[in-house]
Amino acid sequence: MPATPAGPDPTVLHPMPGQPRVVLLKPLVTSPLIEVGEFSYYDDPDDPTAFETRNVLYHYGPEKLVIGRFCALGEGTRFVMNGANHRMDGPSTFPFPIMGGSWTDHFDLITGLPGRGDTVVGHDVWFGHGALIMPGVRIGHGAIIASGSVVVDDVPDYGIVGGNPARLIRRRYTDADIARLLTVAWWDWPLPHLTEHLRTVMSGDITALEQAAPRTTPPTS
Repeated sequence: MPATPAGPDPTVLHPMPGQPRVVLLKPLVTSPLIEVGEFSYYDDPDDPTAFETRNVLYHYGPEKLVIGRFCALGEGTRFVMNGANHRMDGPSTFPFPIMGGSWTDHFDLITGLPGRGDTVVGHDVWFGHGALIMPGVRIGHGAIIASGSVVVDDVPDYGIVGGNPARLIRRRYTDADIARLLTVAWWDWPLPHLTEHLRTVMSGDITALEQAAPRTTPPTS
């Protein structure tokens, strides 16, 4: 019996021959504050390789951006990080100390501003064109972010959100079926096994997906 093909190489920067507008993010990013899972990609006809500087904004740390596996990021998807915060407890929100000169003596006025923590994206999330994700948001597995959405609150697993601010439109499955999908966690399957059952993952039902899941061999005594 011929061996099952292992699937594509997750370390290739441009996975689609002749399409430089598509990049895999894991082999692209260099910042220790950005973590991306295998096969998550960004599509941009201009310069997708500038993702870290053009699409992750105000990332002065220490909060992280974490993106799971198999996420699809449409053109213009942007993440606003906590470094965008300004003081709001005084008459002015302007960050005077960053302008230099003697104003830097007051740098303590803009350090240590409260943040919302890491921005975390689950596995298999689809971002439409121009989606904007605000600091500290957590987006669940299997979610869909509509084009032009401004996501200011957490998104549940398999939720579909849209608008400004983004609101939950519906969930893709019932609570019971979402629990089954999270249990089967196809995004964690070994790549050869995923390759073998790709049609089930893309077009099968949940029962078929459960039946295709790798079986754990019980330990021998």
